[in-house]
Amino acid sequence: MSTIKLTRQMGLLALIATGVCSMLGASINVVPFMIQRNVPGIGPYVLPAFLFAAIPALFAALAYGILASAMPRAGGSYIYASRGLNPYLGFVASFSQWFGLSIVIGVIAYITIPFIRDVTYSFGWENVSKTLEIGWVRVGLALSLIWGFVGVNIRGLKSYERIVLPMMFLMFALGGIVIISGLFFNSSDFLAALQEKEGRSFNPTTKIAFDWRIFFSAAALLFSSFIGFDSIAQAGGEAKNPTKTLPKAILLAILGVGCFYFLFATAVYHIVPWSFVAAEAMEKDITAPGLLSYVLPSGWGIAILAGAAIALINDLPAMLLSVSRLMFAWAKDGIFPKAISKIHQKNNTPYIALIVAGIMASIGVLGSHFAGDFFLGIDIMVTSMMVNFLLMCITLVTITKVNKEVAKRISVIKNRTLQLCIGWLGIVTLTGFLVIHTYKDLTSEVEEWYFHSTPIWIIVMGLASIIFIYNWRRLKNNEPELSKLFLNLPEE
Repeated sequence: MSTIKLTRQMGLLALIATGVCSMLGASINVVPFMIQRNVPGIGPYVLPAFLFAAIPALFAALAYGILASAMPRAGGSYIYASRGLNPYLGFVASFSQWFGLSIVIGVIAYITIPFIRDVTYSFGWENVSKTLEIGWVRVGLALSLIWGFVGVNIRGLKSYERIVLPMMFLMFALGGIVIISGLFFNSSDFLAALQEKEGRSFNPTTKIAFDWRIFFSAAALLFSSFIGFDSIAQAGGEAKNPTKTLPKAILLAILGVGCFYFLFATAVYHIVPWSFVAAEAMEKDITAPGLLSYVLPSGWGIAILAGAAIALINDLPAMLLSVSRLMFAWAKDGIFPKAISKIHQKNNTPYIALIVAGIMASIGVLGSHFAGDFFLGIDIMVTSMMVNFLLMCITLVTITKVNKEVAKRISVIKNRTLQLCIGWLGIVTLTGFLVIHTYKDLTSEVEEWYFHSTPIWIIVMGLASIIFIYNWRRLKNNEPELSKLFLNLPEE
C-alpha cells in the first residue's frame, strides 16, 4: 500500500485565497451588468436583488463551516453528505457541484480573452487585439490558460500559493479603484463624457415598475456571485489545523467578498445610469471596465481592465483545485476509478484528478464557443450549486440521527438548536431559489432544448446515478456492510 498522501500545508490565508479567488471574477465584472439582458426589467433593483441573493448563500456557508469542523477531508461536500446524510446523495451533491464548476472553469477561461484583448487595445496594440478576436485564437488561449494552471496545481501547494496569493491582493487593489471612483464621479459625469467622446446623448429612465417575479429571478441568478467559498472545503485534506481554519476561512471569504461585491456594483451603478446599462446589455456583451472607460482617466481604465482580467484568471487555479479534490475523494471511496486517487510522488498532489479536471474544463471552453452564450454555463452552475448547498443544509439537519459519532466532532456552533435553525432556514430559502431558477429556465425562449440548463442538469445527474449504482453494487459484492463503512471518515 502506498504511503504517499496529501499533506497539510495550507494555512488560513491560503484557504481564504482559494475561496476568494473562486468567487471573484465574472461574478463581479460581468454578471451584475449583463443581468439586465438575462433578466429584462430588473432595472434599478439589481443591488437589492444582490443583497437578497446573499441570504441563502450565508446559510449554506454556515452549514459548510459547521460540517467542515467535523469532517476535514479532501472532497468536502462529498464527504459531508455521504457521511452525514446518504452515500448516494453525497455523490449527487458533489457530482452536481463538480459538473457545474468544471463547465464554468471553461466559461471563465473563454471570457477572459476579451478582457485581455481590451487591455492590449488600450495600449494601442491594435493588431494584437484583432488577433485575439479570431475564434480559434480565443479558444486556443483559453485552453492554454486551463492547462497552464493544471500544471501549476500539479507542481504542488507551494507553487499554487505563489500564484494565488499575490494575484488575490493585486485583484483587490485594482478592483478597489472602481470603488474609489464611485466617490469622485456620478451619472452626470458619465452622461457628459458620453456626449464628449461619442457625440451621444442619453436620457436616463428614473423609474420602472417593481415586479416580484423579475426580482426573484434576478436574485436566483445573482446567487452565482456567492458560489466559490465551497472550494475551501474541498481542500480539507491539505489544511493546517483544519477544524479551526476551514470554518474560519469559509466565513471570512464569503463575508469579505460579499462586501467587496456590493461596494463594487454600487460604485458602477452610481456612475453609470442603470437604464444605459440595460440598453447596452441588449446590444452587446458589457463589463464593468467597459462601462467605466467613459469617465475614468486612461491609466485608471487600463488598471481596472487588468484587474478584471486578473480576477478572471485567478478563478482558474482555485477552481481546478476544488474539482480535482472531489474526484480524488470519489476515487478513494471506490466510486470512481482508483487511478484518479493517485498522488504525485514528489509533489503530493492528485495529478490524475487534475488532468481529468483540465479535460472537463476544456469541454466547457468548446461549449461556450459553439453555444455563443456564456450564460448557459452560469445557469448550469447555479442549478448545480443550489442543489449542492441544499443538500449540505439537509445534512446539517440529519447528521445527529445518521452519524452521531461524526456529529460529536463538530467544533463550531455546537448548539443543536442553532444548527437546526441554520439548516432549516437554508433549506427553505434555497428551495425557493431553486424553484424560481428552474421555472425561469424552463419558461425562457431558446433556439434549442439543450440551451435550457435544467434538462442538461437532469441528464448529467442521470449519468451520475448510473455511475454510483454500478460502483456501489461492485463495492457491495466485496463488502456486505458497506453502508456502515461509509459512516467512517476516510483515512488521511
